[in-house]
Amino acid sequence: MHGHSLFGFAAAALIVGSLAGGPPPAHAEMLSFKASLNGTSEVPPNTTTGSGQATLEFDTATKQLKWTITYGGLTGAAAAAHIHGPAAAGANAAPIIPFANAASPITGSATLTDAQVADLMAGRLYVNIHTASNRPGEIRGQITR
Repeated sequence: MHGHSLFGFAAAALIVGSLAGGPPPAHAEMLSFKASLNGTSEVPPNTTTGSGQATLEFDTATKQLKWTITYGGLTGAAAAAHIHGPAAAGANAAPIIPFANAASPITGSATLTDAQVADLMAGRLYVNIHTASNRPGEIRGQITR
């Protein structure tokens, strides 16, 4: 009978332990991404002398994407700025994440959907800065790790 009670105690300890602790915490990881923005990356390309840089951080646990984008030399004030996707370099897609303001430096964050996370990881998102003289976009950069 002694062996049965020991087994019962071990089973109870396992059950209580799993209820109290739950699954191990998810391993959060911060991933860095970047984009170099220029007119030759636009589709179709343009001859602007404007350029810019985007640095982005993605938290795999919260799915939050944070960005800082700086640029200069545009033909005029930025009328709008967004993250577009999904599209590879050389293809266009609709805006999916609008920026609250388009003035450099642009900073902000958004929580991505699972589909947007997949597109981010696969390099199918890009930053696009639009101006009055280049409404489809003056400078663009594909977001890569």
